[in-house]
Formats: sequence, C-alpha cells, structure tokens
Amino acid sequence: MTGGVLTTLFGDPFAVMNTVGLVAFALVGASKAVREEFDLFGVAVVGLAMAFAGGVTRDLLVARVPLALRSPVEILLGLVGVALAVGLSAWLASPDEHPVTVVADAVGLAAFATTGAIVATQAGVSAFGVVTVATINAVGGGALADVLLDRAPFILFEDFYASCAVLGGVAYWAVGAAGAPAGLAAAACAAVTVGLRLVAIARGWRLPTAKRFGDRFAD
Repeated sequence: MTGGVLTTLFGDPFAVMNTVGLVAFALVGASKAVREEFDLFGVAVVGLAMAFAGGVTRDLLVARVPLALRSPVEILLGLVGVALAVGLSAWLASPDEHPVTVVADAVGLAAFATTGAIVATQAGVSAFGVVTVATINAVGGGALADVLLDRAPFILFEDFYASCAVLGGVAYWAVGAAGAPAGLAAAACAAVTVGLRLVAIARGWRLPTAKRFGDRFAD
C-alpha cells in the first residue's frame, strides 16, 4: 500500500529519480568546471558527463541501449542543470562549495543509486549485481568528471561517498527481498543514501586509509 501511495504522489519511481539525478549531477559537474575556469563548452561537457556517464554504464551492463541515446528529454534535463550552475556562478564566488551544490550532490547520489537499483532489479541480476549497478550508476559520472578535470576520482579517496550508494543499494535489495512494493524499496534506497551522505558531511565521516592502518600496526 505504501508503495502505491508513493507511486501516486510521485509517479514512476525511476522517472522521478532519473530526473532529479540528471539535473542535480549536471549542476554539480558544471560547478566544478566553472571553478576550474573552463569555457562554456567545457562547463557543459563536464556537467553532462557527470550526469550521463553512470547511467550509460548502467545500461550497457544490463545490455540495453543507453537511455541518454533514446530520449532527447535526458539531454534537456542535463542542460537545465548546467544552466543552473552557470547562473549560480554569476552570484557566488565558489558555487561548487555552496550548500546548494553540496546538497544537490547528495541528492543526485541518492537518485542515481536508486535508478541503478531499479534497472538492475528489472534486469533480473543477483543481489550483488543490484548493489554493484546501483553504485556504478551513482558514482560513475563523478569519476569521469574528475578525470576530465585532470584529478584523481573523488570516490577513490577516504571521504564517505561511494559507501553511501553501496548501502543504499543494499537497502533497496533488502526491502524488495522482504516483499515490499518497488516504490517503497526505491524510497528506502534514496533515504538511506542521501541521509548517510548528509550525516557524513556534517560529521566529517571518512573511511580509513591503508596508510592509517599501517601506522596503527607499526605503533
């Protein structure tokens, strides 16, 4: 029943999450490019890369034509996010560090973890596959954006980021495996991912590094 209410209120869970994720991640990626003083074309490329790379990889993993190549609406949504980033840059000195962008990044992470989990479940993959596709969908765009910005992908450092998507994917699978409606599983995935990410930012959570482990054993 809860899943039905969510579907009534928000429509198709995939469509809603995909829309939110595209706009949010295009905004975040474009804001990073603005900080690096890319020209408008470069800003658009980085923004769209962050918005689409994860979803394209997701679709290829489940053997279907990427949605970005089938729907012009996808590109328009990405451009909306790019335009928002350019607009913010006219008002803010560091738009990529503004709370709006930070929250947008957390929301995009949650939205794309959810869309990845939905697509993987519909493709009939294993529990491991659901979590893996959810995580790749969530962090793949950010990793490519960092490469375009000539720096090591953010997700490979100690910040508590990709782990949020992993746990969100686990939540989606667990709720679905318990027999709950797809809408409720999607809501659980999104809530776990965005909640953990925002708490991690507020409390400065970080995963330990290998060097830190080595130092402890040396002591």
